[in-house]
Amino acid sequence: MAGGAVAGSLALSVHGPAGVIDVVVPPGAAAIDVAREYAATCGLREIPPLITRSGRALKADEVLSDIGIASGDLLAVAAPAEPMSRSARRAARSASRGDTHPPGPLSALAVTVACAAAVVAGWLAAHADGARHEVSVAALAVAALSGLVPTGRLAPRRAVTAPAFAGAAAFAVAWDPTPERLPTILGVAGLFAAVVAAAARAVDRRAEEALRVWIIVGVAFFGVTFLAALADVAASVVWAVVLVVLMLAARIVPAYAIDVPDTQLLALDRLAVSAWSAHEQPRGKRSRTMVPVEAVAAVAASGARTLLAASVAVLALTALAAPLLLATATVPIDRTGARALVFLVGAALLLAARSYRYAVPRRLLRIAGLLCWGVLVLAVIDDVRGRTVVALVVGAVALAAALVVAAVATGRGWRSVKWSRRAEIAEGIAGSFAIAACVVATGVFRVLWET
Repeated sequence: MAGGAVAGSLALSVHGPAGVIDVVVPPGAAAIDVAREYAATCGLREIPPLITRSGRALKADEVLSDIGIASGDLLAVAAPAEPMSRSARRAARSASRGDTHPPGPLSALAVTVACAAAVVAGWLAAHADGARHEVSVAALAVAALSGLVPTGRLAPRRAVTAPAFAGAAAFAVAWDPTPERLPTILGVAGLFAAVVAAAARAVDRRAEEALRVWIIVGVAFFGVTFLAALADVAASVVWAVVLVVLMLAARIVPAYAIDVPDTQLLALDRLAVSAWSAHEQPRGKRSRTMVPVEAVAAVAASGARTLLAASVAVLALTALAAPLLLATATVPIDRTGARALVFLVGAALLLAARSYRYAVPRRLLRIAGLLCWGVLVLAVIDDVRGRTVVALVVGAVALAAALVVAAVATGRGWRSVKWSRRAEIAEGIAGSFAIAACVVATGVFRVLWET
């Protein structure tokens, strides 16, 4: 294996007074990580400093790949070994992770406000005339381009907002007052947002997870609206399909977010016996392959960011699709299916939120589910107005169901085996019935009936 990388990692040999060990580290590993592994394998009390074959001393926070260290290179323990203090090791770990001054929660709030402002600006620019329209579109385009500049501590936050401004500019340009063309216009906006997100991801990958969600959601939404336009189907079909996809995404995304790379699950240095791995090993000691705590924290943080970005996308698209589905499903049979679909999707989102241990995505999914129910209540009020008995019965049943759910949640019953199993069954039933209701809401059932 000398001179080659193992699955993108660095294969190194470390020489020292306690023996020679072979290690496989990721390209982004720092010198302190290799020194720590040597100390743990050889049983040293202190972490020794390292030097290269040319005698150059390595700083603790130096990244190996940045200074020209390649697979097959040799490192040596400097003598005498001077132990590093605890504060120096902590500073080296922070410098190697690049999180010395991470953005705070206030910047996340600024991202939310900026995306909301982009949506409002795009709507107003679409309804403006003449010079106001052109100036507004130009301002949105400049705002999107400014988010692609990869400089500064808050560059990842700006990159997340860039697709929102690009989508708003595309919406303002493609705007048409015809209601039937609204799904296609929004699909074009989603495609432009995905393109800008891909560009931002190519420039700077510090916001990798959020930009990936932008790309997937934008391309998928454009695909649905484009196929609907080719098939010349009603707008209610688009919104019904979007709601079903969002319901399924709430269950699929967590499994994707916690996916761990194979390089962190396999001991790659034990998969092959070669001349490189035949070096002398410390006598009486066995080389251990350990996953650094920093690597585990990085995987967990990446999964949490993916889950958060996906939950925001579910909430935003739910707020868009649910009211538009109820507004566009005008045929009585389709309207009944649309209302059932909105109710069941809201129930499925609320039940799916209980399995999330990350508090912010859990709350976002609960808000999405309650939003579906709130929109449904507003739509039903117009029909039951003037019918007091029906209104009282519907209100009493809804209030009783809400009280049961609140009582179980207050007592932390959803975390017990009994209620968790029942909630899992209820979620499966709600999801199955929602897919069935989608057939009615899209008009397929009505067409078959009329045929």
